[in-house]
Amino acid sequence: MAMSLKAQAAAAALKEVKPGMKLGIGSGSTVNELIRLLADMVKDGFEIIGVPASSYSQALCDELGVPLTTLDETPVLDLVIDGADEIDPQLNLIKGGGAALLREKIIAAASGRMLVIADESKIVDTLGKFPLPVEVIPFGLEATRQMMQNSLDAEGLQGEMILRMAGDKPLVTDNGNYILDCHLKAISDPKSLAKRLEVIPGVVEHGLFIDMAVRAYVAGTDEIRVLEP
Repeated sequence: MAMSLKAQAAAAALKEVKPGMKLGIGSGSTVNELIRLLADMVKDGFEIIGVPASSYSQALCDELGVPLTTLDETPVLDLVIDGADEIDPQLNLIKGGGAALLREKIIAAASGRMLVIADESKIVDTLGKFPLPVEVIPFGLEATRQMMQNSLDAEGLQGEMILRMAGDKPLVTDNGNYILDCHLKAISDPKSLAKRLEVIPGVVEHGLFIDMAVRAYVAGTDEIRVLEP
């Protein structure tokens, strides 16, 4: 049976993982393929210790026998492999479609290098067609939303901010927060927007991953492309 594009990208990135590494494991459907492949390597005697970015990734690792630790026990990681919702030519990313962006960014920041695995549908010229997730504290939500709107206005960005729901209630992240999805269409200066969002008190974290990824393994119909900034 032929490997899916997501599995092919995951398999290519796994070639950079060496025995004994402390590995950050992201979240999302492409990372699920990575976990399955990694579990096969562990069964064959490959030694690794992982730190997962979401409760789902943790559960899948536990189910398949991938050994895990925590950032408290292992605060410095060698490498993190994660997916992305969008990737621009500088390898800046939008992440957070699965609502794990805060943990994903903490793990990425604790890692020596970040690799991205994706299929070619995630490659864009300009970030923003995928709604930008921003994790916010529930307290003072409307005040935070207004401050975020001021930042968007200052960047010349227009678009709706929509509270992400789980059924008829706000979605609650693994860390007890809410997500505001910003439908911006195009973000002309991701770095500038990131700086503006970071100083808003009610914003816990945003889904712009700027200057973090060093390489992306992108699966297309004919080949795996390796992209660098």
